[in-house]
Amino acid sequence: MVEGSYSARPNAPSPEQTPMSNDPLHGLTLKAILQALVDKHGWDRLGQLIAIRCFTHEPSVESSLKFLRKTPWAREKVEALYIKDIAGR
Repeated sequence: MVEGSYSARPNAPSPEQTPMSNDPLHGLTLKAILQALVDKHGWDRLGQLIAIRCFTHEPSVESSLKFLRKTPWAREKVEALYIKDIAGR
């Protein structure tokens, strides 16, 4: 180690050496994913693409987030649609 330099982890790879994540959802919040889908499709179309009640009956981002956070199968469908429609451009 060079005198005067500091590294919390002496053998840690530099940012240039750290591999990039291949996960298209990396760094995205569920709220950002949902908002992108709503912006692209609107609630009516989103409810047709993913038939869940929170998208078809008085939809809102907040109520949908509550449901999606508690329901893994629904979240998986939303994430899959995001990857197919938006991240896969």
